[in-house]
Amino acid sequence: MRFRDRPVIFDCDGVLIDSERVACEIDARELTAHGIAVTPAVLSTRFSGIAYRDMYRILEAETGVRLPDGYGERVHALVVAACEAEGPALAMPGIHALVDRLSDRARGVASSSAPEWLRRILGSVDLWRRFAPHVYSAVEVERGKPAPDLFLFAAARMGAAPRDCVVIEDSVAGVDAAKAAGMAVLGFCGGGHCDTAHGARLAAAGADMVLDTMDAIATALYDGTS
Repeated sequence: MRFRDRPVIFDCDGVLIDSERVACEIDARELTAHGIAVTPAVLSTRFSGIAYRDMYRILEAETGVRLPDGYGERVHALVVAACEAEGPALAMPGIHALVDRLSDRARGVASSSAPEWLRRILGSVDLWRRFAPHVYSAVEVERGKPAPDLFLFAAARMGAAPRDCVVIEDSVAGVDAAKAAGMAVLGFCGGGHCDTAHGARLAAAGADMVLDTMDAIATALYDGTS
């Protein structure tokens, strides 16, 4: 399978920006304070790539703890502030060079995050202009990852056939979604939230290749085969 010249769809958190580690640390702290004892590692392993509303719903059902009204909005504000405090350093190393090299092919973003977050955080690291208008959120489809809806929606808006697309994903849910959409997937395990077993989990989910740097992804997209 060759990846050269194919349209590319990126996940955002944990791929374009190293934000998953920040979000997991803050959410684990706040959830534990509200009676749902959990670690950042567990949140990363179980819920990376899944919409926050779905994660909170699952944890509430499992524990019987009801999170207070406005919890999600308050934690989201904490995550935004922490990520913005990191400034341009939040961008994944090498991502700007990779995206600029892809200027000759269709490219977009398909993320479980909300549109407001995507506009704000990608703008803060000079990535919004490189993708807009092809930045898509799970709120635009009926089912989020691991369902294929978001990737199929992104491909249609980009004018690309699903079978021609390559997805860059850091989560098992995202790999599952891309494979269900009939797309090739490059698993990325270079984010700060990834432990030593993360690549193996992506491979087990069906990623065509697993890579840990943007330089390696660029090589795969232009020269590599699976």
